[in-house]
Amino acid sequence: MRLDKLRKKIDSFDRKLINLLNQRAAATKDIGKIKVSSGKCIYVPEREAQVLKRISRLNKGPLNRGALEAIYREVMSASLALEKPLKIAYLGPQASFTNLAAMKKFGSQVNYIACNNITDVFVEVEKGAADYGVVPIENSIEGAVSHTLDVFVDSDLKICSQVILEVTHNLLANCVKNKIRVVYSIPQVFGQCRIWLQRNLPNAQLVDVSSTTRGAEMAKEEKNSAAIASLLASKVYGLKVLASGIQDSLHNVTRFLVIGKNIAARTGKDKTSLFFSIKDRVGALYEMLLPFRKYGVNLTKIESRPSKKKAWEYYFFVDILGHQEDVLIKKALKELESKCTYLKILGSYPIGE
Repeated sequence: MRLDKLRKKIDSFDRKLINLLNQRAAATKDIGKIKVSSGKCIYVPEREAQVLKRISRLNKGPLNRGALEAIYREVMSASLALEKPLKIAYLGPQASFTNLAAMKKFGSQVNYIACNNITDVFVEVEKGAADYGVVPIENSIEGAVSHTLDVFVDSDLKICSQVILEVTHNLLANCVKNKIRVVYSIPQVFGQCRIWLQRNLPNAQLVDVSSTTRGAEMAKEEKNSAAIASLLASKVYGLKVLASGIQDSLHNVTRFLVIGKNIAARTGKDKTSLFFSIKDRVGALYEMLLPFRKYGVNLTKIESRPSKKKAWEYYFFVDILGHQEDVLIKKALKELESKCTYLKILGSYPIGE
């Protein structure tokens, strides 16, 4: 078939696609009116999970799953904007990895609020200035983000979704590599790039800053300085990429949480996060975990944090597979609550990825 005929064929497809997308948008707008009038949430994580699962099942190629999901992410983002202009708070500034995670989840058609720290993200959502917040919770190399865990202790917000982001670290600067005297980034990133830095910049001073993008800002302002940050940061702050993919592990993944005021409904493929405290006695933690074993509940994560209220008193953060409304999980949690001194369910949400 000739090139011009193929292009006319694509033009025909485009006309149909635009018509169908606008029909979809009109239906979404009507759904938004029903949600608002009935007081329901605009963003529904379980519905999002259903849509993505369905399009993955329907896809016969040649588009791969990732490409199709990226397209639908923007379609759903535009739909959310039609229903109600959403505001999403995230750990900023712009071009931070949390910003990238938020955009992966909500797309480009919502309003974003950059926050200076994790506590501020929670506050923006709690006071209603933002509909949802996005915060980091753990990295596959460096482990849990302790500040996020600590803020959950005193917050009434719930986890309603999660985002998994493959993180690629890049050396950004406006000078040549052998002129670099200072490198700015956050401690977790330095930990993830330790070997590369020792081999390539053994004499450079590593300076901790509040975020990777704050490091990019400083690298732009200071002579003979660099930052380790995202590729988006290089574009936003006008820095050259001297080296890309400098993390020590090829599988460097960070998990982020979407926080809000509501818990997602069951999807059949969910995760529940909770924390509890126990009395300081021999075998106490073992006893707390017995209900999970008894009812066949799979624990995927357990993390301890000092309570900061009493010496040697700890909270234990736990992730389990399943939804808090699942029969066996309800039984396990009820039994756990009878054994521990305090139990708080942080939320049940679609695993999604």
